[in-house]
Amino acid sequence: MIGGGTFTSQNKKLPGAYINFASAKNSSSGYGERGIAALALDLNWGEDGKIIEITAKNFVKNALKVFGYEYSDDNLKGIRDLFKNTEKAFLYRLNSGNKASCTYGQAKCSGTRGNDLKIVIAVNVDDNTKFDVSTYLGTKEVDSQTVSSAAGLVDNDFIVFTKTATLAVTAGTALTGGTNANATGTTYQNFLDLLESYQFNALGCLSTEASIINMYIAYTKRLRDTLGIKFQTVVYNTAADYEGVVNVKNTTTESNTGLIYWVTGAIAGCEINKSNTNKVYDGEFTINTNYTQEQLKTSIDDGEFILHKVGDEVRVLVDNNSLTTVTEEKNEVFKLNQTIRVIDQIAIDIATTFNTTYIGKVPNNESGRISLWNDITTLFREYQKSQAIENFEDSDVSVEAGENKKSVLVDVAVEIVGAMEKLYMTVVVE
Repeated sequence: MIGGGTFTSQNKKLPGAYINFASAKNSSSGYGERGIAALALDLNWGEDGKIIEITAKNFVKNALKVFGYEYSDDNLKGIRDLFKNTEKAFLYRLNSGNKASCTYGQAKCSGTRGNDLKIVIAVNVDDNTKFDVSTYLGTKEVDSQTVSSAAGLVDNDFIVFTKTATLAVTAGTALTGGTNANATGTTYQNFLDLLESYQFNALGCLSTEASIINMYIAYTKRLRDTLGIKFQTVVYNTAADYEGVVNVKNTTTESNTGLIYWVTGAIAGCEINKSNTNKVYDGEFTINTNYTQEQLKTSIDDGEFILHKVGDEVRVLVDNNSLTTVTEEKNEVFKLNQTIRVIDQIAIDIATTFNTTYIGKVPNNESGRISLWNDITTLFREYQKSQAIENFEDSDVSVEAGENKKSVLVDVAVEIVGAMEKLYMTVVVE
């Protein structure tokens, strides 16, 4: 494993990039793309015990095969909300249970959706020694094969056939016994353990249980600050006081955590030179927005990510995270998710450059440090070109020899561009 995270002294054992971010103390190559979300959720169908990687495009095309429902089905509206603003997702099924089955086969996935499968067997009209074996999911035929015996059946996207079964004409043999289990702390932990080897921008937590939410928060802090894996986690109604956690205030008519899908996608998909402030909610849940102006002001102070009603639309009030405690190291700008997106991207890009190009390959001499300086300044020029940062000069980057022959010390001063949020105007009438 390559080392990463923050440092307090130059005493790390593992090779890697260790990067600190702090507020500037007052005297009184191209960068990577975003748009990857991660979410563990309850499903009635889906692969068990593994990360399901799916793009927005493949979700539209393969929803039935992957999740057991057509793309437009109400059971999938949370995932549709997730993909409103993101391009790829790593999903995990929390509630794997028992697989439905019948004489002729077993469902490929566990869950209650398997009980909607049935097998229809008829004598082939052209050859009465053969059978037409059709698989239905609900009223939709999803597979049909003509075989002489069960031994010739090929497993489809929904059923693993019993090759030793004796085929007989049936108007419809239903699969039964499919169940969903209850998600536990162990299943959530299994998901987080698997996810650790993936790269993503936002992680959503759909649980309302304090123990599970705290598990996610601890996981986020460990990966961000110890391993250097940069992402933000979206949770419901939890004052984490941490820039890596976004605390969603609103409930929905459907559930307390219905908005988590959309916010996770919005946090993952927002570019480093953009903000979600004033973004219109375009999802399918009914958002509860009954807040007074005073409550909205208090919500900002409390580090809550809140949506409010503007005319007929529901919009994000401020694109902020849960950080509320301001220090010399983390000042007010660290409360803004745009700041976190920029510094996370810097950490990811520089670590990637250093880990792939320099570790074990480039000598730690003046020439090697100049090369590293050049790569870093090139990245920062790209950030400035895209208006993620401003007032950057090459001289803002210094690369020096570290405390031993294996280390280099990099210092960078950066000024992050913020999106306009407030207009103060004076009109003089003559």
